[in-house]
Amino acid sequence: MNLKNILVLLLLILIPLAAGFLSSLTTRQNQAEQYIEFKQPSFAPPGWLFGPVWTILYILMGVATFLVWKVGAANANVKTALIIFGIQLIFNMLWTYLFFGLNLRGVAFVEIILLWGLILTNIILYWRIKPVAGILLLPYILWVSFASVLNFSIWRLNK
Repeated sequence: MNLKNILVLLLLILIPLAAGFLSSLTTRQNQAEQYIEFKQPSFAPPGWLFGPVWTILYILMGVATFLVWKVGAANANVKTALIIFGIQLIFNMLWTYLFFGLNLRGVAFVEIILLWGLILTNIILYWRIKPVAGILLLPYILWVSFASVLNFSIWRLNK
């Protein structure tokens, strides 16, 4: 891999990591405190687990996006896939703000369902361009599926 590809790979990994970091900045103190204070379902993971899981998922997103980008950014299918990736990343950031920042857990649940659909679309588009890129996003949709159930449960238990 040449220097340009290494730099693009690093950039494409840093973008989702930065998105996650930025979304947590608005609610960092609230997140840990709120999560502990919630009435939680029996399957709720410990709060410390979220940071490492999201870090891994963001890295996988960056690598998958790099593999798609490498096919050729001028390719119309690649452009569409990258646009959908950007949109889903914005939805990913928005969820944290809705759930923790604004305490709109019902709205956050609707939003995470939309996010799930965008992730599925992203997986399909990436898969068509570079199957391994789609595979790299499977842990992301699995985690967001779990997070959706957790979001719904916390919302209902804490009304």
